[in-house]
Amino acid sequence: MKTLTDHLAQYAAYHRDPRNLLTHFIGIPLIVLAVAILLSRPGIEWAGLWLSPAALVSLAAAIFYLRLDLRYGLLMSAVLLLCVWLGAVLAGAKMALWLGVGAGLFVLGWIIQFIGHYFEGRKPAFVDDLTGLIIGPLFVAAELGFMLGLRDPLRLAIEARVGPVRLRDSAAHG
Repeated sequence: MKTLTDHLAQYAAYHRDPRNLLTHFIGIPLIVLAVAILLSRPGIEWAGLWLSPAALVSLAAAIFYLRLDLRYGLLMSAVLLLCVWLGAVLAGAKMALWLGVGAGLFVLGWIIQFIGHYFEGRKPAFVDDLTGLIIGPLFVAAELGFMLGLRDPLRLAIEARVGPVRLRDSAAHG
């Protein structure tokens, strides 16, 4: 199994432009929330919980994150729990609202992502490796932590492999 550093460095190689990073801070949370919303139907209520495909997918993702790293795993589990809860709330709404919000956020999130990759001058990481789809949300959490001065040894290990985030004036299309 790849390590946390392996996964994040592989993903980071596709994300060195600060404008691309910015779009990921917006686009990826929108996509994660949209997937939770769209997978919240069908579902059943059991013991006060809404059990749906979103809950199962989120549980599997949380286990993956926890196996990679306890701290990030706990953070990502909390984020996924919030998304599943919001998805369950919308699953109880009328079909048009549930589908409109879910599909709208999904499309908007991907548009924002592709704008970021235009600035990067490189295709999204998942095109070469589908694990990029599950690493993307974790990458956003890690980058936010790095910006807050957290997990500096991890940031340095990633940068040793792929280099630092480029300064804006040296970006590909800037």
